[in-house]
Amino acid sequence: MSKIPLVDLAAAHAEVAEEVEAGFKRVIADTAFVGGAEVAAFEAEYAGFTGVPHVVGVANGTDALELALRAVGVGPGGEVVLPANTFVATAEAVARAGARTVLVDCDPQTYLIDTAAALAAITPATRALAPVHLYGQLAPVEALRAGTDLPIVEDGAQSQGATRHGRQAGTGGIVATSFYPGKNLGAYGDAGAVASADAGLARTVRTLASHGGLAKYMHELIGMNSRLDGLQAVVLRAKLARLARANAARRAAAARYDTLLAGLDVVRPVTLAGNEHVWHLYVVRIPGDGTPARRDEVLGRLNAAGIGAGIHYPYPVHLTPAFAGLGYGRGAFPHAERAATEILSLPIYPQITPAQQERVVTELATALR
Repeated sequence: MSKIPLVDLAAAHAEVAEEVEAGFKRVIADTAFVGGAEVAAFEAEYAGFTGVPHVVGVANGTDALELALRAVGVGPGGEVVLPANTFVATAEAVARAGARTVLVDCDPQTYLIDTAAALAAITPATRALAPVHLYGQLAPVEALRAGTDLPIVEDGAQSQGATRHGRQAGTGGIVATSFYPGKNLGAYGDAGAVASADAGLARTVRTLASHGGLAKYMHELIGMNSRLDGLQAVVLRAKLARLARANAARRAAAARYDTLLAGLDVVRPVTLAGNEHVWHLYVVRIPGDGTPARRDEVLGRLNAAGIGAGIHYPYPVHLTPAFAGLGYGRGAFPHAERAATEILSLPIYPQITPAQQERVVTELATALR
C-alpha cells in the first residue's frame, strides 16, 4: 500500500505550482533576489492576514526569534523564561542573543506554557518571556501580560492563522515565526518573519536584520544578515492566499481524527477554551510506564506499515546535551518530561483524505494491540 506521509509537501506544491512558476519568472526578470517588490508585497499581505501591522521578512524562524528578543532589549546578563517542551530553536535564540534560558513546565493537557510557573520564575535579571504557541494553538499570553510588564516575545512558528479570543499572535506585542517548508505556511526552503504592533520594534528588527543599517553603508547597530529573498516571497504569497482554506481543512481533519480515535487507548489533544486551533500537528499520547518504550514500539509499527507518524519532541530542552549546562536535572519539569515519553504526531495536512485517516487509525489500533 502507498505510504501516508506526516506532511505532504508534494500535494501542497501542486496547488500553487503555476502561480509559483510565474512568480519565479518575475523575480528572475527583475533580478530582485534579496528583498524587492515580492518581499514587500508579502510583508503587507501577511500583515493584513494577521492583523499585526508591521511585518519584517527574515531568513528563518530561529533568526526571527533572536531578532525579536534583541529588539526588546534581551542581551548578555539577561534571562528569558520559556517552556521546557519546545523545539530547541526557542532556547537557541536566547543563547544567541547572549542571555540565559530559564525553563518552566507545561500544562499537562494542552502542553502550553504553565503561566503561573512562568510568572513565578521572573527575577530581577528577567528581560522577556517567550511563550510558545505549540502544535497550532495559542498560549494564554493574556495571563502573562496580567502578571508582568516585561516584554513578551511570542514563538508563533506553529500557529499561522490561529486565534485566541478572535485575535492572532502578536497583536499585542511582537511575534516571531518560521516558514520552514512543513509549517502551515511553508516556503521552499528556510524563511521567517517578525510581526509587531509596535512600529519602533519592527524598525529595530529590520535594522538588525540588515547588518544594522537601513541605508547602504550606514550601520546604526551591530546586526546580522537575515533577509527574506524574493523567490521565497513568491511561494509564501501563493500559499498565504490559500491559508485560511488550508487551516479549515486541517480543522476538519482533526475533527475526523477525534471521532475515529474514540475508544482507542490514546489520549486525544485538548484545545484551550478561547482558541481556534490550526492543527499544525495532531498529537496524541500513548499511555506508558514513564519511559518511551511503548510509544516507540507503536511508532515503529506505524512507520513499518507506511504511516509517517513522528514525535514532537522526544526530549525537553533541559535533557538535550546542548543545554545540560543550564543545571536542570531529570525530574525538574515532570509534565514536560512525561509528555516527551508518550506523545505521538499523526499525519495531518490540508490534502489528507478521510480514507487515509481511516487507514492511519486502523494501523494505530493494530499497533496498540
